[in-house]
Amino acid sequence: MAEKFIIVLDQGSSSSRALAFDMDGAVRYKSQRKIEAAYPAPGRAEYDAEKLYQSQADSLLDVLAKLPPEAEASALGIAAQRSTVVFWDRNTGAPLAPALSWQDGRALDLLAKVPLSNTRIHDLTGLYKTPYYSASKIAWGLENFPEVKAAAAEGRLLAAPVASYVIWRLSGGRIFAADPSQAQRTLLFNLRRLKWEPKLLAAFGVPAGLLPEIKPSVGRLGQVEVGGRRMPVTAMLGDQQAAMLGLGLETPNSAALNYGTGAFLLVNTGRKPLRIRGLLNSFGWQEGKGKKKICYFTESTVNSAGTALEWLARNFGIFSELGEVDAMCRKSKNRLHCLPAIGGLGAPYWDFTAFTTFTGFSPHTDKHDVVRGVTEGIAYMVADAFDLVRRKGLKIEELKVSGGLSKIDWLLQFQADVTGARLTALEESEATAMGAALAAARGLGLAPQWSPKASSRVFTPSIGEEERQNLIKGWRLFVKDTRRTSRGLRKLSILPHA
Repeated sequence: MAEKFIIVLDQGSSSSRALAFDMDGAVRYKSQRKIEAAYPAPGRAEYDAEKLYQSQADSLLDVLAKLPPEAEASALGIAAQRSTVVFWDRNTGAPLAPALSWQDGRALDLLAKVPLSNTRIHDLTGLYKTPYYSASKIAWGLENFPEVKAAAAEGRLLAAPVASYVIWRLSGGRIFAADPSQAQRTLLFNLRRLKWEPKLLAAFGVPAGLLPEIKPSVGRLGQVEVGGRRMPVTAMLGDQQAAMLGLGLETPNSAALNYGTGAFLLVNTGRKPLRIRGLLNSFGWQEGKGKKKICYFTESTVNSAGTALEWLARNFGIFSELGEVDAMCRKSKNRLHCLPAIGGLGAPYWDFTAFTTFTGFSPHTDKHDVVRGVTEGIAYMVADAFDLVRRKGLKIEELKVSGGLSKIDWLLQFQADVTGARLTALEESEATAMGAALAAARGLGLAPQWSPKASSRVFTPSIGEEERQNLIKGWRLFVKDTRRTSRGLRKLSILPHA
């Protein structure tokens, strides 16, 4: 009997990967292609859209070639970065402009012209009016990219999240879809009605005909043929949603923290969104049609986590690999405060004007203190959001932790200290891919019982409540003053608007 595999595409901010899972949930084959965002000007971040697609297609072809000839590729699922947007020609599939990264803030000024308040936008979408989401990027592209503008006028333009573009290309244009977790990040999607929202389309000046059809996260979207193999596409999710599914966060009040390029705290709130001012109401996933099998998450986004540490390594040469960070933090003897605002501040501040700022330098400060300051700054930002969740009455005693930075013990211990919660690091390093594979298997009508492996790395608070509150008080004073100073300096145009 032919062995069966679930094929997964994991398209992230720094790489495109393909993985083949067997029916026991084990990764048997995988392939990865690195991708890099370009930063052509302050506040701008973009990808070569064709290279982005080819990186994903090449990794898929590589994995399919590794399968035994008699093996069956039973289904294809995709998890992808959510707010990066691609513009392309519906006739040729060719990209018409760079893919604007979720980190791109070029449309900030355009947001001021949108005739809907932040409160109203949050009511409709669960999100806030920031340039990270796709609506303002699409509107900016329609005004500033000549080829995009011309294609729109001629009815040739399509614009959608990365996952939609990848599947469109792989299917030869037969599948043009986005699931709710992807569609929400456009800032054009009604979170409760699960449809494109006419008020938002009008406010941002985005024609509905550019956008994909809304389809369930789990179910049959259509079929692709790649490398001589035909596969039904049975799952499409945002990367964070896939990670939550892979980590087993399927019950209300279960919570996880995923440290990657950004840091994402998500708490399952069940079938209804729970509004917490400053945090997001994120769509989880939808299995099949209707609203019976859906879930929502309260989400906090720290825009700069891995990005901030990579910035130290790349721009200053303070260290070479993330594996060095823990030891450097342990060698630090002097605490610094760092507001890691590369790409602006996410939850709960949503401030694109703040500069990345350090304070507390002395004649004794060294590179170890700088690394520790950035590392602890990431934890403080997560703690600010976690405090809001607790104030809402949600009792979260444990955070399941995953992602590349979860290997930094100093980060996890300090995170436990400033949240007062227990952190359990998971051995499952493929949470996003596993979640996509699990969803794809369910899309076939299967019910696999896969679960992540718990680690022996458990972190509990090592300080008392009084010390924790004092640390938080100092941090918030620093953030308040830094944001005020940043606004003043920008008004004077003394520092660049990056």
